[in-house]
Amino acid sequence: MTENGATYQDDLEPDGSVRDEKCIAYLRGHIIQVHKALSAGIPVRGYFVWSLLDNWAHGYGKRFGLVYVVYKTLKRILKASAHWYAHVIATGTLEGPKGTGQKAGF
Repeated sequence: MTENGATYQDDLEPDGSVRDEKCIAYLRGHIIQVHKALSAGIPVRGYFVWSLLDNWAHGYGKRFGLVYVVYKTLKRILKASAHWYAHVIATGTLEGPKGTGQKAGF
């Protein structure tokens, strides 16, 4: 099993969305490598994105979860990466849902 994630400066947009294209690109690159490992016969049994929620790991500065947490109210907002990752899981492709700017990839 493997997991990974990265920190970025995510911002809540005026329309209430969080567009985290850098995170999508990062995850996409790692998923491609997991696919290559599987194709080479390496027994990968699981892949997990770290972490589900933004938290205090970097002093509440940079964020790294798939879900944006509004710390003042604790409201949770699915980031673009969460929608993209859900689509990857559902379809088995790296082509993201409309609006994420991602192309097919395996």
